[in-house]
Amino acid sequence: MTTYNWGMIGTGVIAHEMADALNAVNGSIYGVTAVNAEQTQQFATEKHIQHVYPNAEAMIADANIDIIYIATPHTFHYDYIKKALNAGKHVLAEKAITVNAKQFDEVQALAMKKLILTEGLTLFHMPIYQKVQDLIASGKLGDINMVQVNFGSLKDYDPTNRFFNKDLAGGALLDIGGYATAFARSFLNSQPNVTLTTVKFFETGVDEQSGIILKNPEQQMAVMALSLRAKQPKRGVVSGTKGYVEINNYPRATEALVTYTEDAHSSHTETLTAGNSDLALQYEVQDMQRYIEVGHDDGQLAMSRDVSHIMDDVRNAWGMKFPFD
Repeated sequence: MTTYNWGMIGTGVIAHEMADALNAVNGSIYGVTAVNAEQTQQFATEKHIQHVYPNAEAMIADANIDIIYIATPHTFHYDYIKKALNAGKHVLAEKAITVNAKQFDEVQALAMKKLILTEGLTLFHMPIYQKVQDLIASGKLGDINMVQVNFGSLKDYDPTNRFFNKDLAGGALLDIGGYATAFARSFLNSQPNVTLTTVKFFETGVDEQSGIILKNPEQQMAVMALSLRAKQPKRGVVSGTKGYVEINNYPRATEALVTYTEDAHSSHTETLTAGNSDLALQYEVQDMQRYIEVGHDDGQLAMSRDVSHIMDDVRNAWGMKFPFD
C-alpha cells in the first residue's frame, strides 16, 4: 500500500489520539498546524511530526501533503475542507463534518471530483458492524423494524464552554448526536422521511437534550435520546421480527449480544465479537488510505450525507438556527 503524507489541523484531545494512530499505522506524520504556535510546536515534538506550519493555508499549499485531517471545532470544518479539496487534497474531518446540510452538499460535490472526503465517525469503521450487517443480511433477525439508541454526556454547567456556545455550533445534536444518528441510519433501509422531536434548550439557546423519532418509507422507525446534562449508556438496539441485537459503547464497539426470539419458548443468545476499541482511530486511518487506493469510500460519504440531512431536519423542527445557517 502507498505511504501517504498526512497534515493535521488542530492539536486538541482527539488530535492527540489521531496522531498516535497515524504514528502506529504509518510510522510518522508529515505536518501539523494550529492557532497557538507554542502548543503546535509542543505537539509536533511530542508526536514526532516532521513539519510545523504557520497556518492551515500554508500546509494545504504544500505539494508534499496528500491527506488533510481536520480536528478543529466544527464551525471551521467547512472552510478548511473546501480549501483542502480545491487544492487537490483528500480530507478526513472530525464529526460533525459540517454544521448543516447545505455546507455538506457543497463539499460533497467538490469531493466527487475524484477525491476522498471522510467523516471521523468511529462506528463506520469498527469491524463489529460488518458482522452485525452480515447477520441481518442472512435473515436470522427477520425484518428489521425498530432501532433504539442513546447518547448522554454530563458536561459541567458552564455557559461559556464550546459545548453550549451557539456561535461554535454547540449542543447535544452536533456534538454527540452524530454518533446516534449514524447508528440509527446504518440499520434503516432508507433515509427517513418523517421526523418527530422535542427538545429542552440550554440557556444559551443550544439543545441541551432531546427525544427524536424517525420513520422511513418502509415504516422502519428509530428512537433516539440525547443529552449533554444527563449521563446515559451509549447503547443501541436493532430489533427485527426474529430477534434483536444490543450493542453497548457503540461508537467504538467490539461486541454485540444477539437474542433470537422467533420461538418465545426457546429463545437463545449468542455474542459476536470483532475488533479492538483501542484501535478505533487506526481503523479510520486504514480505511481512509484504502479508500484512496481503490478510488471509492464504500458509500461512507453518502451515509454521512444522510446523517447531515437528518440533523438539519431535527433542528428545523426545533426552530433552532445557528448564526451561520
